[in-house]
Amino acid sequence: MLGTIVAMMGSMALGGIPATTKVWTAAGFPFALGTGLVLGILVSGSTTLMLSAFVVVMFAAVYIRRFGPAFFFYGFMVWMGYFFAAFLHPTLAQLPGQLAAVAVSAAWVLLLSLTVLRTNTRRTLRRIRQAFDARSRAVARAAADLLESEDPQKAGRRRRLLHARQLGLAETALMIEGWSGQPGALPGGWSGPALRRRMLDLQLAVEALATAAGSATEADGPTRQAAARIARALADRDLAAVERLALPLLDPSALVPRPTGRPGDRGPGSMALPAAPTSASGATGAVEGVWAASHLAAAAMEYVDLARQGDAPPATGTSEQEYEPAVQLAMGNLPGSAAIAGGVAARGRHWNVFARMKLTTRQAIQVAVAGGVAILVGREINEQRYYWAVIAAFVAFTGTATRSETTLKATNRVAGTLVGLGAGIGMVHVTAGHTLTALAVIILAMACGFYLVRISYGLMIFFVTIMVSQLYSILNEFSPGLLMLRLEETAAGAAIGILVGLLVLPTSTRDTLHSARTTFYSALSTLLEGVAGRLDGSEPETDLDAQARAIDHQVRGLALVASPLTRPLVWGNDPRLTRHRLTLYAAVSRRGRTLALAPQRLEVPNAAAEYADAARSLAAAAAHLADHPALTAAPHADVEQHLRDAEHTVLARRPECSAQLPPVGLALTQLGQLLRELAAVRPLSGPKHRRTPPPKLRLLASSASGTSGASGDSGPAGEEDGRPEPPGGRVPTASGAAGRERPAHH
Repeated sequence: MLGTIVAMMGSMALGGIPATTKVWTAAGFPFALGTGLVLGILVSGSTTLMLSAFVVVMFAAVYIRRFGPAFFFYGFMVWMGYFFAAFLHPTLAQLPGQLAAVAVSAAWVLLLSLTVLRTNTRRTLRRIRQAFDARSRAVARAAADLLESEDPQKAGRRRRLLHARQLGLAETALMIEGWSGQPGALPGGWSGPALRRRMLDLQLAVEALATAAGSATEADGPTRQAAARIARALADRDLAAVERLALPLLDPSALVPRPTGRPGDRGPGSMALPAAPTSASGATGAVEGVWAASHLAAAAMEYVDLARQGDAPPATGTSEQEYEPAVQLAMGNLPGSAAIAGGVAARGRHWNVFARMKLTTRQAIQVAVAGGVAILVGREINEQRYYWAVIAAFVAFTGTATRSETTLKATNRVAGTLVGLGAGIGMVHVTAGHTLTALAVIILAMACGFYLVRISYGLMIFFVTIMVSQLYSILNEFSPGLLMLRLEETAAGAAIGILVGLLVLPTSTRDTLHSARTTFYSALSTLLEGVAGRLDGSEPETDLDAQARAIDHQVRGLALVASPLTRPLVWGNDPRLTRHRLTLYAAVSRRGRTLALAPQRLEVPNAAAEYADAARSLAAAAAHLADHPALTAAPHADVEQHLRDAEHTVLARRPECSAQLPPVGLALTQLGQLLRELAAVRPLSGPKHRRTPPPKLRLLASSASGTSGASGDSGPAGEEDGRPEPPGGRVPTASGAAGRERPAHH
């Protein structure tokens, strides 16, 4: 049994790390588990001493997590070794045999991880890139489904599905960023900066397609169906069909009927409106839908152009020696919330000296308190099976950082146990008397549980409960009453974990979100300063691609920390508002990516230098929001002034009201609108004096957010459906580089 525990935990501990690190990590397995065994054997003669030492071991197991990922597993093994010795009562004479079993298991897991299960970084990165391609096509498929939908209720669900697909795409892009920094991961001829640039280009093209699809639903039937066919062909990776279908849509003026009164009247910067509109809003919607379909075609053509470049890396101007991933992986995966909460003090820091300690120290104290109380309460329920309560209390603080996460994990454990109890009882009746069948169910349940743990902790506990039921059946100890006792002990331990997480040195979810928001705004300010330097030539060497990816990483951190606040769980919380603001943060990151690539896509260097001051004004606003990120009814005047300066700078560059904004000016304007809403700053024009913009520019205010928000909640600058960029933002061309941004002519 000890060997099985080492194999299960060791397989996770040795994943996603270099071979040399694996050897040193595996060498510590016998020492960690042996330490717990020896201590448990030494104190087994006294119940009071054994229970007291149990609390100390729990504290130490969590405290040593501060020393690195390997010590997370070492602490767990020390705890498991003590648990095994305390409840199965081995003797010192049996210790050498048990340690030998642990050593053999550690050696076996190490051998597997270096051979059969060895992580090939290049192959792993290639598979993640394939996943990126698959998720890109999933976004296109969701866009096609949305465009083909006629039922408003189905359309709402399909919009939410489109949002989810885009979030998955963004997460995969960050995984590529992290794995590109692993030794030997990059394909031949590629550098880290080149791969980052290609992924940014592809992601922008897919997101532009999704954004356009959200507004192309307003187009007339034939145009909408034509756009849907383009998205469907892209989802099927039929690049030739994409080109054939997209070319007719690249000139939107040919799709819009001319006014019946003045045929042929098309001055500079004008657009023909549909003939005989039934209403002004209907005409506007039709025109916007046509332009959206055109933008969708341009985005699809850009994706085709990038896909056909294949293995040819783009030029970036950044050397490989300067490359450092914007994301640092944790055991081969994106980091969790602990990376953000680590620098957040607990509530009560003004009067409690313990509140200013490191997160690992605070969690060690929490685990010790929760474990001690769980021992007392669990023994009141049952003196022999109280360890189920202790396990539930201990695990509640594993892989969590804030009190909301602790509450959710403990609740999911109880829910998984409750549902698994019924399934376990049913499966036992099926496998009764068939040992081999029961063993097969145990193996299958273990595999399903560990496979699904990243999707749902509750699902893992569901399968663990089935596995435990089969184990007790094989040992002839199974009874429905035993499983009910396990549920009672688990519920007690989970409740204790929740209470301790809320009352003892709690790490507030809102405080952690505040910290993540501050980091996000600081990263945005840095990016905008870099954009300004690239626009006016004062800082031509700034790596904007890396800064754009850093913002993407910060947005993911915001969504991760705020996840509990998107549910009606936290007292005094508005889940809808939280989801809406996450939508805005995601929209800001997309505008950041657009601005990062915009200076490099200019046909003439420094052609948009006049927008550098606007970028610096937005950078100053973001920097101020980093210092004062909390929502207020009356934001600081400095933020409002910086946003107004940026807007005036951009609008002053447009010679006439109907002129088209170039891509840089458009992105800056949209970013300013997003920051305005995030800062709760009122618009420049009051609601009673707002002027209706021309049809071509009416898209501007509603295009700020796109569709890859966290929730799909609608709002002033975070519309659920999103809007396409106006004609001045992305000019479709019929060339092979269709969809590339270039300055529109004034």
